[in-house]
Amino acid sequence: MVRRLTVLVAFLVLIVGTASAQDARSVLQSAAKAMGAANLKTIQYSGAGWDASVGQSYNLTGDWPRFEVTSFTRTIDYDTKSLHEERTRRQGTYPTYGRPPLQEERITALLSSNFGWNVRGETTVPQTGRFLEGPPVAELRQLEIALTPHGFIKAALAGNPTAMSQPIVGPSDGGLSANGRRVTVVSFTAQGKYKVNGTINDQDLVELVTTWIPNPIYGDMLYEFRYTQYKDFGGIKFPALVHVHLGDPVLNPAHNIYEIKVNSVNANVSVPEISVPEVVRQAVEPPVRVQSEKLADGVWLLAGGSHNSVLVEFRDFVTVIEAPLNEARSLAVIQEVNRLVPDKPIRYLVNTHHHFDHAGGLRTYLAQGTTIVTHESNRDYYLQILFHPGGWTLQPDRLATYYPMFMISRRPAPIEIVQDKNVLSDGVRTMDIYHVQDMSYALEDPSYRQGNHSEDMLMAYLPKEKILVNADLYTPPMTGAQPPSVVNPGTMTLYQNMKRLKLDVAQHVPIHGRPGSNDDFLKIVGKTN
Repeated sequence: MVRRLTVLVAFLVLIVGTASAQDARSVLQSAAKAMGAANLKTIQYSGAGWDASVGQSYNLTGDWPRFEVTSFTRTIDYDTKSLHEERTRRQGTYPTYGRPPLQEERITALLSSNFGWNVRGETTVPQTGRFLEGPPVAELRQLEIALTPHGFIKAALAGNPTAMSQPIVGPSDGGLSANGRRVTVVSFTAQGKYKVNGTINDQDLVELVTTWIPNPIYGDMLYEFRYTQYKDFGGIKFPALVHVHLGDPVLNPAHNIYEIKVNSVNANVSVPEISVPEVVRQAVEPPVRVQSEKLADGVWLLAGGSHNSVLVEFRDFVTVIEAPLNEARSLAVIQEVNRLVPDKPIRYLVNTHHHFDHAGGLRTYLAQGTTIVTHESNRDYYLQILFHPGGWTLQPDRLATYYPMFMISRRPAPIEIVQDKNVLSDGVRTMDIYHVQDMSYALEDPSYRQGNHSEDMLMAYLPKEKILVNADLYTPPMTGAQPPSVVNPGTMTLYQNMKRLKLDVAQHVPIHGRPGSNDDFLKIVGKTN
């Protein structure tokens, strides 16, 4: 009896699944007809708007910093799955947050087969790394083709789609179906790993496409394309407004990555074959390397990549300043720490600020019980989002895989917050950790709105060694390089904080670049006292 019931249930599931797939195909075919996707081989669309620097918000209540996009053109060949995108952007009227204003730049992004690369000016730049330390760049660009309105229809029809019809009830949200109008959500799996959901409204138009990509901060990170204000462009229906989210607005206000107002769409344009340069074919993802340099007794710079960490030895423990990028980087740094100081645990990890590239390796330290030292404004965000063990299916890390006992027995997780100043000491060596106050330094250029790079910025000072460690505020010029002609507002903010705290600094150790003397620093800021 049980066996017969099991067979019946399995049969019913098969029927429901088949019906769902058939419904999905019917919905997709209707959308293909309405939108002109059936005979669409290539498409080119253009416009202008803004884009943003993901993971670089000034604080945890604001959005990603934006730049004005003066022109945007994307060309897609659906058959060859190739992409050519040209984007010109500049600072515009958006705040700089401690950076020099972005001068106009033109970026060309290309995809051909499994190769992704950029062109800046006349220089070909292979994209061998990972987007925000998550998916490989070429893989993401392949996925993005399937996230376009017509690309979604084509990819879903080529896959194994399922569908769910539902009424959407509530106020209109940027033109999305509302007030009880019915939409159908069609789902399929792209590249064998990415679940893609597309919302097709009662006019057979794709108005929302959503997926998730791996990220060291958010885990499975929401990637959402909103397509509204559809127009007919020569028989092809295409949204006049493309608005993209990267990051979940329920979790954090920072989530808007770009918006393009589309003014031109051309179907079945002639697309030249994209030839992959040899330098791109030969390029490989750089290995993770950690190169240690002794700065003083018991103090080492841990370099070898785009970001540094700093190791400070105390009597019974060690402290590491900064856990950048991702888990692979943190594991390599931890291995070097254990080689340099083999018998002492990493008791503290000092996190300078919340930006993705500076916090991406924090979970690795937390997984082994290290106490994270960060600004007080980050505490709830880190506990609720960054240090949450669940929602890490695409790229599981140590914290998600092992879920160590202290996550259950220690409430809350080991976080030590900094308001204005904390001191780590063993009675012999002292490390002062300061919150960098935003001094609102502004040059004549009105685009400088904040002198600080991030509202939660911390810096570490070793008074005995006269070493000051900072992130993103000041990077000493390379040996032989000319000093900058315009002083970075972040650099001036660092100087003003040094003056406010009366710090006696001999050496600047940055999280990016090489160490430098305070004499050189003072020459750059134009001060001699």
